[in-house]
Amino acid sequence: MSKAKPALRVALLGCGVVGSQVVRLLREQSDDLAARVGAPLELAGVAVRRLGRKRDTDVDPALLTTDAEALVTRDDVDIVVEVIGGIEPARSLILAAMAHGKSIVSANKALLAEDGATIHRAARENGADLYFEASVAGAIPLLRPLRESLAGDRVRRVLGIVNGTTNYILDKMDSTGASFNDALEEAQALGYAEADPTADVEGFDAAAKAAILAGIAFHSRVTAADVHREGITEITAADVASAKGMGYVIKLLAICARSDDGKTVGVRVPPAMIPRSHPLAGVREAYNAVFVEAESAGRLMFYGAGAGGAPTASAVLGDIVAVARNRIAGTRGPEESTYADLKVHPMGDSITRYHVSLDVADKPGVLARVAEIFARHDVSIQTVRQEGRGDDAQLVLVTHRASDAALSATIKDLRDLNIVRAVASVMRVEGDDTP
Repeated sequence: MSKAKPALRVALLGCGVVGSQVVRLLREQSDDLAARVGAPLELAGVAVRRLGRKRDTDVDPALLTTDAEALVTRDDVDIVVEVIGGIEPARSLILAAMAHGKSIVSANKALLAEDGATIHRAARENGADLYFEASVAGAIPLLRPLRESLAGDRVRRVLGIVNGTTNYILDKMDSTGASFNDALEEAQALGYAEADPTADVEGFDAAAKAAILAGIAFHSRVTAADVHREGITEITAADVASAKGMGYVIKLLAICARSDDGKTVGVRVPPAMIPRSHPLAGVREAYNAVFVEAESAGRLMFYGAGAGGAPTASAVLGDIVAVARNRIAGTRGPEESTYADLKVHPMGDSITRYHVSLDVADKPGVLARVAEIFARHDVSIQTVRQEGRGDDAQLVLVTHRASDAALSATIKDLRDLNIVRAVASVMRVEGDDTP
């Protein structure tokens, strides 16, 4: 009989919604995890800010500590799991752990999107593993397929819903006719949205995830600062109803795409209209889904719970098993791949279709003058719909594909027309080329 391998010891940073579920799963699935890894996994300690706080899962008080740095640098720790989020102290603690030879599992999208270069460099210099599946789309196995399964392919585009809060809000606006504020209040009451929902509704959370996705998909370094970001706070019930009437639904999308010549990439997070026939249109409530298009593999879709304690902890445990196996085998997982070094092109170079809603004077010649402005900037109009409302009218136009710069110039000139009372909304139209 072979000699049993010594236990691998895990230090956990954070014991909130996700961390408490990691503790529970390590305890409840200890036998299965040991069989999968080839050695037992033991919890060495849990770093928290307040020792006496009530937690979702019972934790042995002897494991709790407020000295996170001492925990991650202990000689008896093999793997450090970081689920505290934010930039500091997470960055300093991860770097300290790597310097002491620890493997890292992180769910920290903000840190990886803002300063992933530093973290990846430290992992390479210290021979440390760095796994971060849980940083994007919760339980959905997404980063590893992009990083490993599609390593032999060329990814053209990644299009996805990666924020459950905004998807819940927009879904409720679409299904019930609710206003943004009413849908947000419902999301907060159900725990889908924070008391301060800014990171979600203004697109910061999705932008961080888009940066990580683009970096892996295109083998280039992309940061959150490279991502063009828009929120959903200006989306009205009228916008949603207009989209619905045209057979579209509005979603906050992370869009990462190679340029046609393959020399640059575009990365953006806008609210956009997609056809109801598109696979992403049926993603309801707080779920996430990501659509990947690769040259050889074709079109792939990943769907599932994008947040929540247990789903995210599932992704964390998967990474723990992977790095534990690597330590036993004396190997490492894949390093960051940035060999392509593609630059992120300006938002103005991005090409898509647009839905433009104008409040205009209801009199002869208005459409001709509006159409002339579009033609001046080489933006072709595909469809037009006009509804009279007394002395005013609503003019809704959908364009053919055009650059963001051309559309922005068009909107600027439209606002200067005395017949245009207001540019009520401008929204991108995506996904018409995807069945």
